[in-house]
Amino acid sequence: MPQGILPYKYEEESTASGMTSLAGLPVYLDLASILNLGASISQHLHIKIQGWTDEQIVMTLILLNLAGGDFVDDLRLLEADEGFCKILQRIELKGLKRKGRREIERRWRKEKHRSVPSPSAVFRYLAAFHEDYPRIEGSAIIPPLTESLSALERINADLVAAVHKRNPIDHATLDMDATLIQTSKKDALFSYKGYKAYQPLNTYFAELGLVLHTEFRDGNVPAGYEQLRVFLHALSLLPPGVKTVRLRSDTAGYQHELLSYCDRGKGWQAP
Repeated sequence: MPQGILPYKYEEESTASGMTSLAGLPVYLDLASILNLGASISQHLHIKIQGWTDEQIVMTLILLNLAGGDFVDDLRLLEADEGFCKILQRIELKGLKRKGRREIERRWRKEKHRSVPSPSAVFRYLAAFHEDYPRIEGSAIIPPLTESLSALERINADLVAAVHKRNPIDHATLDMDATLIQTSKKDALFSYKGYKAYQPLNTYFAELGLVLHTEFRDGNVPAGYEQLRVFLHALSLLPPGVKTVRLRSDTAGYQHELLSYCDRGKGWQAP
């Protein structure tokens, strides 16, 4: 098109086939492959949803989050992106022999093939992580850790270990902090700030810039509640080779509890 006054110009593309507005997402698929994230998901998670593997559903949810999706229904936007779906289809062929590739390619030609799971399939998948627990207004109750949630915890530990292996250090600074997440859900409880929220307690591995551990909590659970237990559990998730641990925490009462724990002669053994 004719050049305008400012130093840029428009170019008309003759075809829309294969175009994508999500061209940055495949870089994260490369990263996941390098860190063997898919293998870790397949090893630890075993939730059966017809037509989809654990790796496909978990990776789809990661991509949806990276793309700025707010709801499971936003998966329809990923499926509607023709160019991105073609990339996913090519990735699905990775590692297959020629016969296997041809069978999948024939299937794509004969029938409609979803490149990402449908919202209904993902909702069924996520339901496997849920377990009802008693909730009492005014009481600090932490939901139980289900078997599936424990599997996610192990997957995250594998991810942290894979990153650490590429740049090993013998020390870790752990930053523990609770985060209020405001919600309008009917069964959510009120936080100390007066609005309904959830308040997960997160433990960050500062040197790697990664979350080492997270514990989901209702909004009425105090930030310092049972932090020593969470801290000790987070230590068990550190990658091999970490010998020194430093802690940052905004909860003064918890720091006193930790010092008392150390004074009693109880220590931490590096993995």
